[in-house]
Amino acid sequence: MRHHPTHELMTVFASGELPASLSIAVAAHLELCHDCQTLADRITQQAAQQEFTTPSSTPSQQDHEDDFADMIAQITQDDALLDTLFDTTETAEQTIEFKGQHYTLPRALQSLVLQKPQKLGKLTRSRIDLQEGSLKTSLLHIEPGGSVPMHTHRGFELTLLLDGEFEDEMGKYQKGDFIWLTGEHEHTPTTTTGCLCFTVSNDALQFTQGISKLLNPIGQFIY
Repeated sequence: MRHHPTHELMTVFASGELPASLSIAVAAHLELCHDCQTLADRITQQAAQQEFTTPSSTPSQQDHEDDFADMIAQITQDDALLDTLFDTTETAEQTIEFKGQHYTLPRALQSLVLQKPQKLGKLTRSRIDLQEGSLKTSLLHIEPGGSVPMHTHRGFELTLLLDGEFEDEMGKYQKGDFIWLTGEHEHTPTTTTGCLCFTVSNDALQFTQGISKLLNPIGQFIY
């Protein structure tokens, strides 16, 4: 894959400050991308070192740190206690079906509740209500041979390609690609074999060609 979250976005993700929808998207990408997973681990370790490393400690602080270290040592030596702290039971993979094809979802998406699918031509969208105001989150399925009409974006549009492939005027995309677009971009996503995407946007699409431009007046209600 060639498209990944920026270092800045990864840093905010590691700090736990991203909205839920974007945090889920980054976490799902990390499951699919070993390089970004390694980078996220490094960013997290650096943040932890910066947070907990101080030039000097007062006696009371040092006592507290020693007590904390002793507690951690005791926990790691007690397998029974570890079992109560960390559930290592593997959960069954969750799949979703669109037009007779089954897709396995990343773990980061498996607890999300999908709303009733909405279908338009070869496009099917299932909303995910995370109650984030203007941020709209969905699973978008495009059938083989399908496309989204030429459009730009009034805000940003994040697309995480979960399965399949698609291409547009800027290139070809494969499973795991993390694509962040804004009003600077105009494109027509098209897929030959079909694809499933996790999408997040904060404003309506702006269709720019053909009869689809008729949807722009009500775009605020359908994005």
